[in-house]
Amino acid sequence: MLLLVDLDGVVYRGSAPVPGVPALLDRCAAQGDTIVYVTNNSRWHRDEYLARLDAMGVPVRSDLIVTAARATALALAADDGEPSTVMISGGPGLARELRDVGLRVVAPTAKGLAASPSVVVVGVDFALTYRRLSVAADAIRQGARFIATNRDPVYPAADGLWAGAGSMVAAIATASGREPDLVIGKPEPGLFQTAALSVGWPPERAVVVGDQLATDIVAAHRVGARSVLMLTGVTTRAQADAATADQRPDAIAADASELEAVLARYRPESTRASR
Repeated sequence: MLLLVDLDGVVYRGSAPVPGVPALLDRCAAQGDTIVYVTNNSRWHRDEYLARLDAMGVPVRSDLIVTAARATALALAADDGEPSTVMISGGPGLARELRDVGLRVVAPTAKGLAASPSVVVVGVDFALTYRRLSVAADAIRQGARFIATNRDPVYPAADGLWAGAGSMVAAIATASGREPDLVIGKPEPGLFQTAALSVGWPPERAVVVGDQLATDIVAAHRVGARSVLMLTGVTTRAQADAATADQRPDAIAADASELEAVLARYRPESTRASR
């Protein structure tokens, strides 16, 4: 069984693992499940997530972590007309992911603009300034393709909600007069499609485990996957009960124990019989 598992709110909350989830994922891996971890966060590189998850006892490899940054890099690398230069308005992990697939990366500066970037990629940018925003918008007006890692309006931090990638995307869209040509992250289907195909599975055979109706569950619907909503993150039971059809999960789990019971029902009969 393929599990596409969100991170923040499902595997951990802040710096603490969600009780019971790392051990459950370890049992799932031992039973033969393929687990790919997916997140809209484009700021960090996969190696940083690998270290964090490994410290929590979560079964993981670098190739089983697909962030919005990684999915964006793979999408650009797969383009027939691969861009020679990409301008990045985002974090260090995003730039590193693009370099990993052989792309030339420039910053949103006068020097970067002079390199005639063919693509502008926008993620959450903690170093955003008026000048960086203006240069990125200028590159788009000059004809660069506009790609957003995601459109999350806020970013969950330890001390509250900070402006997310979607806030930066909106600002650059307003300044450039253009909406993004492509959005990779949830609720768009690209992230889940990339994650499933990276391990050789069709996305419609996956089970998505997430904590947000408007991103995780909607994206699951869009790729035809089953979905489990965890109530360990941002969504309450009342919100889940009031969900619209496109946001309604196939199952709801309040904790790791309930999630294990749901996954047991979804696991193929042959796998269950061999336990």
